[in-house]
Amino acid sequence: MKKFGKILLATALASCFGSALAADFNPRIIRFGYGLAEDSNQGRAVKAFAEDLAKRTGGKLRAKGFASASLGNDNQMQNALIGGAQEMTVVSTATLVGIEDSFGIYDLPFVFRNEQEADSILDGEFGKKLAAKLEAKGLIGLVYWENGFRNLTNSKRPITKLEDMQGVKLRVMQNPVYIDMFNSFGANAIPLAFSELFTALESRTVDGQENPVNTIQSSKFYEVQKYLSITRHVYSPWIVLASKKWWDGLTAAEKKAIQETALVSRDFERKDSREAGSKAMDILKQKGMQINVLSTKELDRLQDAARPAIAKFSANGHTELVKELQADLAKIRK
Repeated sequence: MKKFGKILLATALASCFGSALAADFNPRIIRFGYGLAEDSNQGRAVKAFAEDLAKRTGGKLRAKGFASASLGNDNQMQNALIGGAQEMTVVSTATLVGIEDSFGIYDLPFVFRNEQEADSILDGEFGKKLAAKLEAKGLIGLVYWENGFRNLTNSKRPITKLEDMQGVKLRVMQNPVYIDMFNSFGANAIPLAFSELFTALESRTVDGQENPVNTIQSSKFYEVQKYLSITRHVYSPWIVLASKKWWDGLTAAEKKAIQETALVSRDFERKDSREAGSKAMDILKQKGMQINVLSTKELDRLQDAARPAIAKFSANGHTELVKELQADLAKIRK
């Protein structure tokens, strides 16, 4: 009888615990906006996030993806999160510079040599400390996804050396580091929202743009761009954001579930992005893009030309931040 009583007690406690846990998840629809197409690596990762979160919370928390900037461009979605009008988004860290200028550190040219260095910095204390600065601005930085190493496309001519960029009207992100960098290369840097880019390329308002090959392929830039030059001039992260106004209203269990799902989505997205990169190159070749890889000598010339942009960023109150990143990278490289 004593044994039977213990079983009944354990069953009752488990039932109570399960009910309490279930009560910690409220039925919620999470609007998760993003800039790329639904069939992009970004879209696949949002779908993976939604599936994992639904499974983790017994279907109580449901993330609904909104592709192709249907909720607005990156800046508009960031502001919607700050105001509490939207729950989640994933955006380029470059567009956060207007909110927290420290994020310009990720836009400095030729910082990372490979994806593994980027992972170590972004997932480590440096990346976490930078993301934590967003909370005071009304945003919660959950994890970094991979956008990837950026490369140049244009409709005028192959870019094989620094001089080839002279006079090219190049769309860049709305970010002073990018503007300074490409102006130093001799291009005419034109800041423009990504959602407006295809039309601008099609109408020849701009001659070219720069993005990772996955984005070039999924956005079908091959339809309006002839030349692709592999420069890998900047490693560009995405960051998954939540509205602080919304986040503060979640239960502890809901926050924990979302954070755990964010980590799952990060690992999924990076693996998917890297596998898709080589396929994207093949597709771009098949679509008729003329592809060239810049020589080490020319990349060194680009790096030298970009040094004033790095010095300007450092001088604008970020000297210690640049030193910290360089020190962390030195440790990784040892």
